[in-house]
Amino acid sequence: MASALDVIRAVNPPRAAFLDFPLGHTTGKPHEPELQREIMVKALEAFKLMEVPGSVARLDYRWSETDDWKKTVVLERAPRYDTPQYQTEEDRIRAEALNRP
Repeated sequence: MASALDVIRAVNPPRAAFLDFPLGHTTGKPHEPELQREIMVKALEAFKLMEVPGSVARLDYRWSETDDWKKTVVLERAPRYDTPQYQTEEDRIRAEALNRP
């Protein structure tokens, strides 16, 4: 499940469910467990029906009555690099150790 369609397309998982919600809220709104469960059930049902690799089910839920919430999200992403980027030097050392033959 994801709420960034461009990321789904880039990663190309065997199957995916797209929910047009803010990033970090892929399974629904906070403090609404009934909605979250409903969204999860719909996604799982969609996964069972998908037969073509790379299929994406667009779940038909709306975050709000209007799309005004999209105006408040970050519109620019951090730059992408061809080389790995690490948060700390310790992260780099651990990652490189895992990738040694």
